[in-house]
Amino acid sequence: MSGRLLPTGMDAALGPPEKMAELEEDLTPMMAQYYELCRQYDDALVLFQVGDFYEAFCEAAQRVARLCEITLTQREDSTGEYPMAGIPIDNAESYVETLLDAGYRVAIADQVEDPDEVSGVVERAVTRIVTPGTLTESELLGGADNNYVAALTAGERYGLALLDVSTGDCYATSVGSESAVVDELSRFGPAEAIVGPDVDVDRDAVFGPACLVTRYDADAFARERAEDRVGQYFGPAERLLAGDAEIRACGGLLAYAEYTRGSSGAVGPDGEPVDPDVDPAGTLDYLNHLTRYDPREYMLLDAVAVESLELFERRSVRGHENRTLVDTVDETACALGRRKLTDWLRRPLLDADRIEARHGAVAELQRDPATREALSGLLAEVYDLERLISRVSRGRANARDLRSLAATLSVVPDIRDQLADADARLLADLHATLDPLAETREEIEAAIRPDPPQQVTEGGVIREGYDEELDRLRSTEQSGKQWVDDLEASERERTGIDSLKVGHTSVHGYYIEVTNANLDSVPKDYQRRQTLKNSERYYTPELKEREDEILRAESAADDIEYDLFCAVRDEVADEAERVQALADRLARLDVLVSFAEVAAQYDYCRPTVGGDGIDITAGRHPVVERAEDAFVPNDTHLGSGPLRESDDRRASEGDTAIDGQREGEDAPAQDPFLAVVTGPNMSGKSTYMRQVALICLLAQAGGFVPAKAADLPILDRVFTRVGASDDIAGGRSTFMIEMTELATILDAATADSLVLLDEVGRGTSTADGLAIARAVTEHLHDEVGAYTLFATHHHDLTAVAAALPGATNRHFETSREDGDVRFDHELAPGPAAASYGVEVASMAGVPESVVARSRDLLADAETADTDVDEAGKSEAAGESETEATTDSDADSTVTETTVPTENGTAAASDGEATSDGHTQETLRTNGAAVEGELPESVAQQLASLDVATMTPIEAMNALADLQDRLE
Repeated sequence: MSGRLLPTGMDAALGPPEKMAELEEDLTPMMAQYYELCRQYDDALVLFQVGDFYEAFCEAAQRVARLCEITLTQREDSTGEYPMAGIPIDNAESYVETLLDAGYRVAIADQVEDPDEVSGVVERAVTRIVTPGTLTESELLGGADNNYVAALTAGERYGLALLDVSTGDCYATSVGSESAVVDELSRFGPAEAIVGPDVDVDRDAVFGPACLVTRYDADAFARERAEDRVGQYFGPAERLLAGDAEIRACGGLLAYAEYTRGSSGAVGPDGEPVDPDVDPAGTLDYLNHLTRYDPREYMLLDAVAVESLELFERRSVRGHENRTLVDTVDETACALGRRKLTDWLRRPLLDADRIEARHGAVAELQRDPATREALSGLLAEVYDLERLISRVSRGRANARDLRSLAATLSVVPDIRDQLADADARLLADLHATLDPLAETREEIEAAIRPDPPQQVTEGGVIREGYDEELDRLRSTEQSGKQWVDDLEASERERTGIDSLKVGHTSVHGYYIEVTNANLDSVPKDYQRRQTLKNSERYYTPELKEREDEILRAESAADDIEYDLFCAVRDEVADEAERVQALADRLARLDVLVSFAEVAAQYDYCRPTVGGDGIDITAGRHPVVERAEDAFVPNDTHLGSGPLRESDDRRASEGDTAIDGQREGEDAPAQDPFLAVVTGPNMSGKSTYMRQVALICLLAQAGGFVPAKAADLPILDRVFTRVGASDDIAGGRSTFMIEMTELATILDAATADSLVLLDEVGRGTSTADGLAIARAVTEHLHDEVGAYTLFATHHHDLTAVAAALPGATNRHFETSREDGDVRFDHELAPGPAAASYGVEVASMAGVPESVVARSRDLLADAETADTDVDEAGKSEAAGESETEATTDSDADSTVTETTVPTENGTAAASDGEATSDGHTQETLRTNGAAVEGELPESVAQQLASLDVATMTPIEAMNALADLQDRLE
């Protein structure tokens, strides 16, 4: 087959029909054409042009009829009857979209010869293959967002290439693990992917169930062929790409893009299929820029973070439209800006200078509303240049597309004028580099009429005065038509027939119509052309001569006009690289103007970046605040962890004094970098955590942020463990997914990462869950040092946070009014007093009988806990009094017995440091100090206690047992 996709499964609608295969030698010429195309493109559903319809036959017809809800008919010839279903060519896009949604690729087989100029069967060839990732038709793209197809190869590293055929955007990178592939794919969200022969991954897990994934022909990924193909488009592959995997991925992807143009199915003069490696007809000339990037150059947002932060899609089907981050901050005026905004949010910067340059441009535009509004108005007149030049380069642009391009170029000088006095570096650079392509615009305006027709083969496209020969032919055509227009009046006068009419049909040409009542008055030079029920139609020799003259002039003019249009289109295509560069600059300007408009309209502030902690004053959630009548802002203060990347470097260079600390001095007080956040459901914990992440992300994307002030670090990655879901088909429970996400965080987070944990350990027992939550907290504190917000209902975890020097407790305030709970949504120091779960259940509409019973059970439990606490205090007081009397001669006094403070290590009171750096006090019991002389069995039992999960009575029993052992 000339198609290069390897079949992935049995589908009767794909490949050559079985009935035709049995009769291959006897098929009629037309059906033989269809059979051969189905054989060549056995991975796609072939739509075969027959007149004004695209037809499918046999099993493919049955599938098309069922999916598109059209009538299934029959075609009969000398070999038998075949099921047939057809879709109108003029409205094919909507039916093709239905087939794509059903998971099919669609091969469009057009007539490539003029039926009027050939005898016998018209030749047909596949002119394009429509696939989910290579759409170029605006009707199918359905919006301004990019539509990517990806290619993946494997070797020492994974090579990943992505291409938007509709815009020409092309990216390549390489990563070291399957999880990193998932992270990169989540940035772009490709609609389709091809994989090389050496790739063995879980397709649904890596690409997602919505992505059409196919294994592509190994030859396309061969190193030599891939290197040649990359060089053909972009230049020497080894200078542009890093490593074998990237070259093979990029080369294979370009081969697939060429394949979808249909060149490998086109038929040459010798009747043989055209080889795209020999004939460049399948190349995409507008692809001229390849962006090779390193994922470490941008903040990494993995698939989990993108979903949980709702950057581009709502998580819940019950959510409201336009409630994603990109929709919230989108004030762009054109499609170019919308795509660039999405790209900036997908890949926030890590370079402080580039971030500050964007902030500087936004600040200047925010301060100058007149310039901002003028630029927004001008940018609203900008058409989608990237997709326009793509259609131009592929020979699919019509005259209206060229006029749209010219209209965009006409506003570029005015945009440059608005930027003439800009001080910000980025704005000044845009002023200097915006290319108006004046010659291209002038050529289009001189050649193409202001409001041309949709079709380019039927005339009316080229302006008068552009070509002398065309003007002569048009004049002949118009004068002939004017003679025909005047003929009716002159013939009425000559014949005396007042009802005589002169008309025209596409089948019979010009005619003179006379009703039956006036046939006696018909002159002898009238020759009958057509008989109707109530009239006769005639022509005269002079009318026939004029008709031939008009038709000759019209046909010649149409041919010349089409040739002239194609010549102009080719001239524009030659400037594709300049047009794409202009499109990129207009897109960046549009995003900067959008950021400034959002900042001015919604009171965003300019953040500072590059600090050692997250310091946000009166921060707000950018999405939620738009949806609510009132929003309560909150502060965030997280210091840097114990060892950041800069500290690592200095330590490795032998500089042991960090942040002004001198050798021998006590370590300075540390600002908490880990906050345990408690409070009832609906109090705002999840919203608060997400708002911190979104503020940091917006800042690094180059935008202002919803806060009064923000001093932020440059984050390398944002991790989220938020919400609950399961994967039943994949055999993973909610708890398993939670633990998988947690493992990724603990393995990959650094001191420059932001970690959001919204509950950990909910899918297991309380004891297990609390143990995991505590261990995670300690690990993030002791080993990672990442900026961390940990929302939890494990209130015992607050004691752990209180014991860690880099941790702090925060809670959301609640208040009671007439027995009802009110959520204040204000963050305050310290842990929450209660979870108010029963109150939330009542607010949600849980039956009152259940709520009342819950309150009774909760009150009983609280009473029991109080009784145990009182009993414990009395017993402890009695024992202390007795021991004080017995040991009245001892030098030491009785102190409270301490509990394990870190990872099960017992604390003591004399201030000695333990091996893990935590303070240890001397343990005292019965008035006698025990300094490092604990019996081994006692020490082991003490170390094994998990105080955070023990009830008060369990703790008292354990302490009593330890005392007995010591005595």
